[in-house]
Amino acid sequence: MSVFVLASGAWCGGWLWKRVRDRLTAKGHQVFTPTLTGLAERSHLLSRDVGLATHIDDIANLLIWEELNDVVLVGHSYSGVVVRHVADRMPDRIRTLIYLDAFVPEDGKCLMDYQPDGGDRIRVAAASQGEGWKVPPMPPSILGVNAADGAWMERQYTMHPLSTLTTPAKITGACDRVRSIGYVAARGWQSHVASFYEVAGDRGWWRSELQCGHIPMLDEPDELTELLLQRA
Repeated sequence: MSVFVLASGAWCGGWLWKRVRDRLTAKGHQVFTPTLTGLAERSHLLSRDVGLATHIDDIANLLIWEELNDVVLVGHSYSGVVVRHVADRMPDRIRTLIYLDAFVPEDGKCLMDYQPDGGDRIRVAAASQGEGWKVPPMPPSILGVNAADGAWMERQYTMHPLSTLTTPAKITGACDRVRSIGYVAARGWQSHVASFYEVAGDRGWWRSELQCGHIPMLDEPDELTELLLQRA
């Protein structure tokens, strides 16, 4: 049995992992799909005080209070930033660290630094629709999500705190000493995280590809589940 902790990206929550979670638990594995503070069923906790450090604590504290070790830690999209910090803080608890079509920031860099426009579009959206500190969701169609699941995503989406995207990473490098590290790229959309696949290769991490949009847990849950089991 393996222990999986699956972290979702911006605007989403643990609900996004339902299909993969069900498949993994059916095979006897222990699976946690935590929702970050201020999102989804925890959206009532969203405030200006919720930042990147809050989300890092969300995952780190889960590992501590559930007494989890030998964990397969997966970060999707924005949560690549989160799990990188968690692994940096407690690398000895992590068996496998997987970045799923995710951001992998260098020390001192924030997520916005990796946006093609430096994050201008996101800041404008936050100013016009989120009181300057909340970011409205990106249309699922832009992410290459199939139409049926796209409609579901739009119903489930919630605002995301802007500060989590503008806070520079504080990485010591301990995260890169995890025993097994990999990057999974989703190739079925016009990706703004494609460069991290090359970074992973340069660092000697294992790499895999899925032929789907940015949300593999919806488009290809069987393939993603099998990949996670192989790499666990």
